[in-house]
Amino acid sequence: MTEPFRKPMPDDWRRALVVAAHPDDIEYGLAAAVAAWTAAGKEVHYLLATRGEAGMAGVPPAEAGPLREEEERRSAAVVGVSEVEFLDHRDGVLVAGPELRRDLAAAIRRHEPELVVTGYFGATWTPPGVSPAYVNSADHRALGQSVVDAVADSGNEWIFTDLPEEPWRGVKYIAVGELLDAPHEVDVSDQVEKAVASLCEHRRYLELLSDEPVDVQARQIVDMVTMTEDGRRRVGFRLFWG
Repeated sequence: MTEPFRKPMPDDWRRALVVAAHPDDIEYGLAAAVAAWTAAGKEVHYLLATRGEAGMAGVPPAEAGPLREEEERRSAAVVGVSEVEFLDHRDGVLVAGPELRRDLAAAIRRHEPELVVTGYFGATWTPPGVSPAYVNSADHRALGQSVVDAVADSGNEWIFTDLPEEPWRGVKYIAVGELLDAPHEVDVSDQVEKAVASLCEHRRYLELLSDEPVDVQARQIVDMVTMTEDGRRRVGFRLFWG
């Protein structure tokens, strides 16, 4: 279980853009925070760099991509998100560089968020009580760094001058998901069931990962990422100025 977090996330924003590499990434914890935000009247949009077409063993990309896109749209709807955009980069080979930054900056300009959220993108990650650590996905690492860079790009009129979208300088905060030692938190005590239901929408994907029933898998994952040692339910973030 995670350690208790510290400060509540700031509330002085109206619209958030949650950016992930693959369908299901957001549902591995962040969706609980999204449910809390939409319940409080915040507007949240999702942006996916890929369609996750390379993520289902035995399922060809041409079949997996549309399937996972549909699962993500259903999953987003469970937590109050109606706008889900896909950038159509190739799953598994994201590269942190100008091409990805350009597409992310354009999307930030289109969605005009005050808060940009993405998942943890360190080289390794360690679930509570697990040893040794896991190597983080190459796509997660490339995407996270590019999101941070693209926030600055989105407000600079002299970078990516071919983009039709006007520069957007309204991002106040960048929030990066943190499982351990998170300086900020979102209380998700009332959103656990929605988070579980949201992850359950990735049914075909989860069925390939384990013989455990999908609802059992989903609850175990949501418990792992939200439960603290004192029994509270929180999602943790590391916050940066936009």
